[in-house]
Amino acid sequence: MPRVTTRHGTAIGYEEAGGGDAVPIVFLHGVGSDKSVWHPQLVHFGKTRRAIAFDYPSYGDSDPGPEGTTRDDYATAILAAMDALAVREAHICGLSLGGVVAIAIYHFAADRCASLILADTFAVHPEGRAIYDRSVAASGNLRAMAEARVDVLLAQPADPAVRSEVVETMARIDPAAYRIGAEAVWLADQRARAGAIARPTLVLVGDKDLVTPVDLSNELVDLIPDARMQVILGAGHLSNLERPGAFNAIVEEFIRTP
Repeated sequence: MPRVTTRHGTAIGYEEAGGGDAVPIVFLHGVGSDKSVWHPQLVHFGKTRRAIAFDYPSYGDSDPGPEGTTRDDYATAILAAMDALAVREAHICGLSLGGVVAIAIYHFAADRCASLILADTFAVHPEGRAIYDRSVAASGNLRAMAEARVDVLLAQPADPAVRSEVVETMARIDPAAYRIGAEAVWLADQRARAGAIARPTLVLVGDKDLVTPVDLSNELVDLIPDARMQVILGAGHLSNLERPGAFNAIVEEFIRTP
């Protein structure tokens, strides 16, 4: 997979599809995955615009990040990668940790965000500390952790192919990178940042999401002025993989609406 070297000298893994003059769309993955989770979206949105999925530092094909990497470091790394690919402005679409990073990107560079799409995510998670502690404790064997968690992540009964993809993707993650990602997402409190968002914002959530339930999306919508919300029926925490057709159609309509 291609990598782009940023002004910081760090290589960031990415996958890209499409082109043209329409505003690009950037995809940001969750703590237990990498850019590959966005393949259905790259295929769809690449028909009409540049569509780019990035890896965070230490994930996928990216260089390792320095010790102490934070969610804000993820955000600045993605902004630097956008610079290197000559993407001045984009629709920023993030799922779970990706939504947390998207809010951080807006905080640092609001003018780079044509809109925000925040999927299966939150500003602050009421059980974040407990989830983080469990994640760190289990991170020594990510394949075992993936097998134990996959049926909570996905609405049941899950598509066997999607289930297998989720397990294999999580199993590839370096445990140290996973622990950094877990801290970045589960210990986040971005309520003030969310309240300052002044770009069109779409909040998406699967109706069967047990990890970041619908109530957390409702709270996010209440925080962000003029945000819109859509519930994706039959989806769990990984709504873009579980119901790609519905996910793509909702996002497509949102970014095409003035």
